[in-house]
Amino acid sequence: MADEAKAKGNAAFSSGDFNAAVTHFTEAINLAPTNHVLYSNRSAAYASLNKYSEALADAKKTVEVKPDWGKGYSRLGAAHVGLGQYSDAISAYKRGLEIDPNNEALKSGLADAQAGAARSRAGASPMNPFGDAFSGPEMWAKLTADPSTRAFLQQPDFVKMMQEIQTNPSNLNLYLKDQRVMQALGVLLNVKLRGGPAGAEDEEIPESPPAPKQPEPRKEEKKSESEPMEVSEEETEAKKRKAEAIKEKEAGNAAYKKKDFDTAIQHYTKAMELDDEDISYIMNRAATYLEMGQLEDCIKDCDKAVERGREQRADYKMIAKALTRKGTALVKMAKGSKDFEPAIEMFQKALTEHRNPDTLKKLNDAEKAKKELEQQEYFDPKLADEEREKGNEYFKQQKYPEAIKHYTESLRRNPKDPKAYSNRAACYTKLGAMPEGLKDAEKCIELDPTFAKGYTRKGAVQFFMKEYEKALETYQEGLKHDASNQELLDGVRRCVQQINKASRGDLSPDELKERQAKGMQDPEIQNILQDPVMRQVLIDFQENPKAAQEHTKNPMVMNKIQKLVSAGIVQLR
Repeated sequence: MADEAKAKGNAAFSSGDFNAAVTHFTEAINLAPTNHVLYSNRSAAYASLNKYSEALADAKKTVEVKPDWGKGYSRLGAAHVGLGQYSDAISAYKRGLEIDPNNEALKSGLADAQAGAARSRAGASPMNPFGDAFSGPEMWAKLTADPSTRAFLQQPDFVKMMQEIQTNPSNLNLYLKDQRVMQALGVLLNVKLRGGPAGAEDEEIPESPPAPKQPEPRKEEKKSESEPMEVSEEETEAKKRKAEAIKEKEAGNAAYKKKDFDTAIQHYTKAMELDDEDISYIMNRAATYLEMGQLEDCIKDCDKAVERGREQRADYKMIAKALTRKGTALVKMAKGSKDFEPAIEMFQKALTEHRNPDTLKKLNDAEKAKKELEQQEYFDPKLADEEREKGNEYFKQQKYPEAIKHYTESLRRNPKDPKAYSNRAACYTKLGAMPEGLKDAEKCIELDPTFAKGYTRKGAVQFFMKEYEKALETYQEGLKHDASNQELLDGVRRCVQQINKASRGDLSPDELKERQAKGMQDPEIQNILQDPVMRQVLIDFQENPKAAQEHTKNPMVMNKIQKLVSAGIVQLR
């Protein structure tokens, strides 16, 4: 239950519904009050709502429950930053780094806290009046919550630009021509700027994204008295390489759609060389290898995408997609039931990252294929016959549980053998396990409708359950296939005796009461008694002899009357 509430909270958080996330995480905490992850998640949700006091309380609880978990200190630091308590934030991040020195979130948080502390001492830079808009973790919360900027956070170059601006707000001057930065600035300042979002994430291979609209020419603004900082050659080169990588990807997408896979591979590989931070290039190449049937290469690229995605803290959906693609390749490689196990494991891992319906279907299909192959690999009619004979020996010795064990193994070796089902049904009947015996007898008849033993087994179970009408029908059905079968004929005789006994009113009070109780549980009897026509017929039999005489000429009515008589509900005098 706690896991379910947690999953709902995670989903709400991912969609930007932070109030719902808090509600779900609170529900989960009530069910599992010692789970440190739940306090951590609720702290993040509170921080996204700018409720930093509540976020701080949950962060403190997180590190109290799990003092050796680095992420707890990341939450603690973020809450302190939100409250403007930069020195406390710095202390929290440093404590976290003592536990997990390689944690990128802690390193980034420490840098932000130190920058915030410097700004609080010196005030906002006179060169940029927007410094406060980029301070603290609330910047990321606002960008995540706003649908026009949420997709930008999946783009490494945008995240890097915003980190640089957050570290030094004067860097904003370097990126004023980037429409994404301007859109983000509008969100952070709560004003609507011209220009829209650059587009949603491109995870799949792909439809080529539409060309971005060119911004309208802007009137040259009066230059600030302070000259903007010059862009370094490294930054210029990096932006150039990223732009070239995107062009290579688009060329790869076009080639992929034309099924020119070799050319697509070349373009995706070039894009990867130009920009090794964006894992979508690796993902697209993996998809191309999958289409080409180069499954080993596809798997290597998927592993590389997962590894690189973890390093870059990529969207969990991208990680899940890479794991699913690897699982798909492993399914295509599978030859035996054991080969499906790593594929199933990949699909399960992908679902822990992101519960995607397509991945869930692939998992179910893989599990089904594995089971079918296991049955095929285990199939051996000769061994099945040997196991059935062993069961027969135990049956003769009246060792019915041991016989069932061997009949079951026989059916695993050959699930299409009606004799094994018939024999196991007899064992279940001897042990009084009537529902199991009935199920096996019906399966026997299903596999071979002409096999008389199936009908004798089913009729015997129904007779012992005192369902004499049903048992009679079963025996009569069997006689259609073997008219001289003595077991079936004896079964008919026994059923007729019991039915006539009820018709003559020869049942003892206890027998009548038992039969009536059993009859009232039968859905067919219930339907007869609820039928308005039959209710009038029963009244006529009691009060209107002339009408009753007419009813006896109707075979359907008399058939239903006979069922009620057999069930002990009605007695004819």
